[in-house]
Amino acid sequence: MSLETMAQDKLYQDEFPLGDIVLLDGPLKHARDLNIANLLKYDCDRMLAPYRKEAGLAPRKPTYPNWDGLDGHVGGHYLSALAINAATGSEECKKRMEYMIGELQLCLDANNRRGEDWSRNYVGGFPNSAKLWSTFRKGDFSVYFGSWAPFYNLHKMFAGLRDAWLYCGNEQAKTLFLKFCDWAVDITSGLSDEQMERMLGNEHGGMDEVLADAFAITHQQKYLNCARRFAHKQLLTPMAQHHDCLDNLHANTQIPKVVGFQRIAELDGNLSYHDASQYFWDIVTKQRSLALGGNSRREHFPTKETCIDYVNDIDGPESCNTYNMLKLTEFLNRANPNAAYGDFYELAMYNHILSTQHPEHGGYVYFTSARPRHYRNYSVANMAMWCCVGTGMENHGKYGQFAWTHTKGAKPADDALYVNLFLHSRLNWRERSFVIRQETAFPYSETSQIVVEKGKGVFTMKIRKPEWCDRFEVRGVGFTINSKEENGFVCIQRKWKKGDRIEISMPMHASIKAMPNVPQYVAIMYGPILLGMKTGTEDLASLLADDSRFGQYAGGRKLPLDKAPILLPKKVEDIVADLRPVAGNPLHFKLATRMENAIDGELQPFFEIHDSRYMMYWLALGEHEYKAYMQDLADKEQARQALETRTVDKVSPGEQQPETDHRMETDGSERGNTEGVFFRDARNGHSFSYLMQTGGESSLSLQLTFWGQDEWRTSEFDIYVDDQLLCSVNNSHRWRTSQFKTVDYAIPSAMLQGKNEIRIRFVAHKDRQIGQIYGVRLLK
Repeated sequence: MSLETMAQDKLYQDEFPLGDIVLLDGPLKHARDLNIANLLKYDCDRMLAPYRKEAGLAPRKPTYPNWDGLDGHVGGHYLSALAINAATGSEECKKRMEYMIGELQLCLDANNRRGEDWSRNYVGGFPNSAKLWSTFRKGDFSVYFGSWAPFYNLHKMFAGLRDAWLYCGNEQAKTLFLKFCDWAVDITSGLSDEQMERMLGNEHGGMDEVLADAFAITHQQKYLNCARRFAHKQLLTPMAQHHDCLDNLHANTQIPKVVGFQRIAELDGNLSYHDASQYFWDIVTKQRSLALGGNSRREHFPTKETCIDYVNDIDGPESCNTYNMLKLTEFLNRANPNAAYGDFYELAMYNHILSTQHPEHGGYVYFTSARPRHYRNYSVANMAMWCCVGTGMENHGKYGQFAWTHTKGAKPADDALYVNLFLHSRLNWRERSFVIRQETAFPYSETSQIVVEKGKGVFTMKIRKPEWCDRFEVRGVGFTINSKEENGFVCIQRKWKKGDRIEISMPMHASIKAMPNVPQYVAIMYGPILLGMKTGTEDLASLLADDSRFGQYAGGRKLPLDKAPILLPKKVEDIVADLRPVAGNPLHFKLATRMENAIDGELQPFFEIHDSRYMMYWLALGEHEYKAYMQDLADKEQARQALETRTVDKVSPGEQQPETDHRMETDGSERGNTEGVFFRDARNGHSFSYLMQTGGESSLSLQLTFWGQDEWRTSEFDIYVDDQLLCSVNNSHRWRTSQFKTVDYAIPSAMLQGKNEIRIRFVAHKDRQIGQIYGVRLLK
């Protein structure tokens, strides 16, 4: 057996090598092939430029613009994507992968020649690496915390090098990976446990996972010890205690940590790590995910009270989150195979991951908005370099990875083959000399057949019985099967031989899925497939994103919520009976439910909807609720839209991404939340500031949002615009109500004249505090 077919199942014992699972014709194969074509539009030398630069080598070509301060992160994703698609047969991807590995070897060699303590075995492309890591190594985190997620950035190349070995057996990549892990062990070796925990407060990707993988490859304890040090106790401890602490946390900072928790648990048997991972998966998939399987708004987990933000805001679930949730699902399933993992995987794969690729030009989606009648925009090759471009590069090559898995018994007859997904594909089970084909047009068909093309021998085939199907049937063609159910699988043990055929019937039906904590908004499902409806193409601004810092936002006008279609059934449950199939067009339906602001459209799989505004969630009201709700909605919407029209720029203080986007500077401030809304505060002469866009306007006011319940607070502070005092503020004991309050401060035109951006700074008076600022807006 070649290295190419051994590495993957060496590291993950339930997986088949990706190259041994062949996708056959269908939407997922189309997505995979289109993605390969898209990958080949990128330039390896431009991807490698940050790595050569930080190693002191001249870049062969200019770097990609990237996100400011995060230069190099996509390079690791790109290497992973090349490896994934090389494994499934792309020779050009393999050629590029090998070229990148050769260039990265030159970078490591150059870093070693520097003879500096921080640079030994370094293969990173993070900007200003020398200044960052030389201070970090000594326990000085001033540069580290002033940088945008250094270990998050580096983690992508750790994973890329691992994946080049994992999927393609490339030994040079394996050596580079382990040397880079040696660097991680060394650079953190002088830090105390307390310093490590503090350092992990900065987003750090899945560093615990890749270090655990280094242990799995080498069995050297130093890697597992370091992996445990990268396991963030601030999340691990409450998750292990079954305490949901996720409100207002940045979602994709947390998920990779938990992937690492489970990997550590798998390798050392630590039950608390596994319990933490299992609990996290349970609460995220069952309580914190939308109907498409994605989670988070504005990149953060909302509180129960703020889930309505999914409707009010446009930045819904982030693609990276689901990429990592699928990885966590695979890891947990390996520990305890259960059909529930396949149910979530199927839901998220079709409705979120598949839907984030444009079916013609192959661009990737960052945010998938759940707001009625909004839309999504797409990356353009060689331009936008978002995090979701990086994970998008990988996503569409891995569709076959979880379709088939296996467990090895004490003897061959005890082996089990798991059919986790209904996917048109062929499996080459080399170890057992079986070739098995699944024939299906799922999800456009409600049947599947499994055919043994080659092989003879005893094993148990375990076929997932999906939770969405209440009349699931499995039967043998020409033979009777004696099956039993176990953990949601139909289990068939027999002596299989060439020509054996299993027929599966899985009738789908419609169902309603309410938005978490906002039950008046519902999504319409058919089996596991989310149905959406196109609503128009007006004002699709930035449909193809540019290189701008905020290009990932579909920035067209937010259409009024009270003018969106509203379903008016007698009972919400009646909606499922109102679907009328469209003849000759599977998974397309007309909706007969009475509708306010009615539109004449078809429900169709959400993954088919592109270049259009759409309905994903519908406001569904009984007749007696309708009038009062609509008036309240209209009033709030009118006020919200008026505010948005006046807004030139805004920051949500205390939220990681908005503060990063606005280049926050602080000399000692704190964050927290009230009623599910984040704030930032500072005390005793300390400050924080944001760089904000003016749009060229010379007549603006600054609007700040405060919390009114402040009897105990002494709120006195100064506001500066580009180091000029705008005003002094005294809010001490100003309000005595548990409500948010806004105050506007006019900015003199002289402070704005000729400026496209200004820095707004808040400075607490001596022995006083600023007083928790919850919102910052520049208003016309």
